[in-house]
Order: sequence, then C-alpha cells, then structure tokens
Amino acid sequence: MDKKKIEKGVKLILEGIGEDSERSGLKDTPRRIAEMYEEIFAGLKTPVEEILKPIAGESHDELVLLKDIPFYSVCEHHFLPFIGKAHVAYIPSGEIVGLSELAKALEIFAKRPQVQERLTTQLADLIMEKIKPKGAMVIIDAEHLCMSMRGIKKPGSRTVTSAVRGIFRTKRSTREELLELIKGRQ
Repeated sequence: MDKKKIEKGVKLILEGIGEDSERSGLKDTPRRIAEMYEEIFAGLKTPVEEILKPIAGESHDELVLLKDIPFYSVCEHHFLPFIGKAHVAYIPSGEIVGLSELAKALEIFAKRPQVQERLTTQLADLIMEKIKPKGAMVIIDAEHLCMSMRGIKKPGSRTVTSAVRGIFRTKRSTREELLELIKGRQ
C-alpha cells in the first residue's frame, strides 16, 4: 500500500473542501488516514488461495452454522463504512474447516473496498469451491452509512443479502431449518 500517495490525496481533499491542511488539528490527519487505510483494507493483501483450508483427517456431514459474526467493510461507491452481522453455514460432504476460518474469510473479503452483494456471493462461492460441501448459505445484514448519513438519510435502515448454494437452494426443509437456527429457535 502506498501510504505517501494516500497522504497526498487526503491533503488534496482537505484543501478541496476549504480546510487548511496545515492547521494543528489536521496536520497529522493525512498520515492517520493512510495508517487507517492500511488496516481497514488489509484484505487486499491476502490471496484467495490462502483462505479456507480444510482440516486434515476431520470430517462431518451435517449442518455447520456460524451466526452473528460482527463485521465492517467500506462501500466502494462512497468510501463510507457498512457495519453488520453475517451468518455463514454449510453442510460438509466430508471435509470441514476450522470455525475461525469462516470468520477469517468474511473479514478478508470485508477488508477490501466492497459492495454487500459481492461480499455475500464471494463468501458462499469460496466455501463451495474450497471444501465442496453439499451446500452453503451466507446471509449478511448491515447498515450502510452512505444511506444513513448522506443521500436519502435513513439511519437505522438495514440491507439484507443472501447467497444460497447447493442443498440449501434445492431442499426447502434444509433451508428452513437453517433460517430457524439463525432466528434462535432450535
């Protein structure tokens, strides 16, 4: 990541909005933003090949659900955050991954300039590709600050996206079981 370029860009933005980029409260802002971008866009450094490695010698063939995973990302259209929770499920065909690997995959994709629809699809597709389960389903529920603080200005509104693959798409009872588990009714 070219932090010097980011600093120059932030300085231009400050000057573009009519601020003095050299005043005491703003003098270090370009550096701070460059450091922040390095952190919040860290997912750009991780190749997809390194995400979701199966656990050798372990197998399972029933539902695995990791729910209420908190995350944040940055909308690529306005560079404002969207923040929410994700639910990630799959039914293995044998191979499994560590539970933290599911959360880590979400975080890696979320730490890139994103749109929620792509984030949802990328995660479901990666699960299908890497561990070849009977099915995968990802549901993301988030508030977008680009809708809350600008434009339409509707704070508190939520966007929900889903990606449904394999048995979750073809077998209604399996999909309904998962949705009931997400709602908290066992």
